[in-house]
Amino acid sequence: MPSWSDGGHVAVINTLELEGVSPEGWGAAAREALKEAAKTIRNIQRMEVLGTSATIQDGDIEEFRTEVRIYFEVEART
Repeated sequence: MPSWSDGGHVAVINTLELEGVSPEGWGAAAREALKEAAKTIRNIQRMEVLGTSATIQDGDIEEFRTEVRIYFEVEART
C-alpha cells in the first residue's frame, strides 16, 4: 500500500450528490444520475443511494427519483 514515506500516491476523494429521474424504476434513475455525472466527472469510484421517491400523477407513478452520492478521485496537479 502506498504511503508518504515511499513517495506513493495518496488519493483525495470528493463527493457530489445528484438525483436521477426515470419513468422505468429507481435503479434506472440511479443509472441515469451516474451516466450524466460521468459526462463531466472522471475517476468515479463508487455510488451510494441516499434515498428514493416517486412523483404521482392521477394515482399512478409518473417518475421514479433516486438521490445518490458519487465518490470520485481528485486528479493531482502535475
